[in-house]
Amino acid sequence: MLTTMVFGGMVLVGSMAQAGDWPQWRGPNFNGSAAADEKQPPITFSKTENVAWVRPMPGPSAATPVVMGDRVFVSSFVPDTVSVDAICVDRRTGEILWQRRLGPGRDSRSPNTENYLAEPSAVTDGRKVIFQTGNGDLVAFTMEGEEIWRRNLQDEYGSFAIMWGYASSPLLYKDKLYVPVLQRDRIYGNDPQPRESFLLCIDPNTGKNIFRVLRPDDARDESKESYGTPIPREVDGRTEIVLLGGDCITGHDAETGKELWRYGGWNPRKINHWRIVPSPTVGGGLVYASAPKGQPVFAVKIDENNQTSTAWKFTEAPTDVATPLFYDGDLFVLNGEGRDKYLSRIDPATGQTKWSAKIDSSIYIRSSPTAADDTIYFINAEGVAFVYSAKDGSQLHKVELGGYPTRASISIAGGQLFIRTAEALYCIGK
Repeated sequence: MLTTMVFGGMVLVGSMAQAGDWPQWRGPNFNGSAAADEKQPPITFSKTENVAWVRPMPGPSAATPVVMGDRVFVSSFVPDTVSVDAICVDRRTGEILWQRRLGPGRDSRSPNTENYLAEPSAVTDGRKVIFQTGNGDLVAFTMEGEEIWRRNLQDEYGSFAIMWGYASSPLLYKDKLYVPVLQRDRIYGNDPQPRESFLLCIDPNTGKNIFRVLRPDDARDESKESYGTPIPREVDGRTEIVLLGGDCITGHDAETGKELWRYGGWNPRKINHWRIVPSPTVGGGLVYASAPKGQPVFAVKIDENNQTSTAWKFTEAPTDVATPLFYDGDLFVLNGEGRDKYLSRIDPATGQTKWSAKIDSSIYIRSSPTAADDTIYFINAEGVAFVYSAKDGSQLHKVELGGYPTRASISIAGGQLFIRTAEALYCIGK
């Protein structure tokens, strides 16, 4: 069902990074970095030190906090109602300003013990905020919590054929909302209807489609599935929307969805369980595609004729889950799986590793690194936060906040850190 109401005068933040805000999952620059003039966030903190406030959350979520002005937006699984709720928190005090039901969540007794359908991060332009759930609920609110429009993508296009549950975040860019559904072609169970992968572009003011284009691939089974988010790319006055999944990375015209270029080749044997978790990263004149399960991070060059080629590939400590960070002209790759975990800084011009730092974490890391003022932040699944120097890879701080499973990335806005553990939302920096 689609309901609409008139809501005019929208102003989009777009790609102009503003200090003090973190409007989308990968921040104001869409690459994990804060605005260039962002204030220095705290380097040392604990559950009590340098804490402005702590707001307990009703349940877990992998959704990264979205910050705009004096509001912080998060989604949460709510065990009592087995639902996913949208929550707006007062940035100044930590008090909940409003909480709205989005749709059903996944019962905690499910065999998938980490995805409660509260995984996608919200997006905001300062006039409205849009939430999405893994159940396909897509809902827009005013900043005061009044519902503007509501849709359910599974009702419209069929149940998602994604093994571990839909988890992609939407992209809001230049007054268009982009929603990816990259999935296998057959759903589990007895539903005989085939499924299609597609990119959906929506008018964020009304909730109505601008376009829906299919995004085919020749991957097999689970390798068709992606949990990543679209990322914009500006080139020669044209905007592209970059998608990663289905054994390939593609660039699409932002106005029509038409595919402009495609790159792949990391799965020539067509292994059928190479799903994609990270989102693409853009920076330094290149596009970065993180192939799954120990395969390289590929730096992709696209020429003026939309022909693609490999600039270089990073094989020493690639990522399976965390999306790479582009900051201070370099690419930072967080390898958070396996016994040995690393954070590496790579020169995009040469592909050479400037430094690689071993991370002292006994459990996996599925948040993605974020950065401001030569400082990198991330958190592991048990709620242990890490702070590293971007200059030399030295560990500056390590602190246990607690809460399993913690997977949300750390937002940086107005000289503060917003850390969403499985149990609470922290505002670090007074």
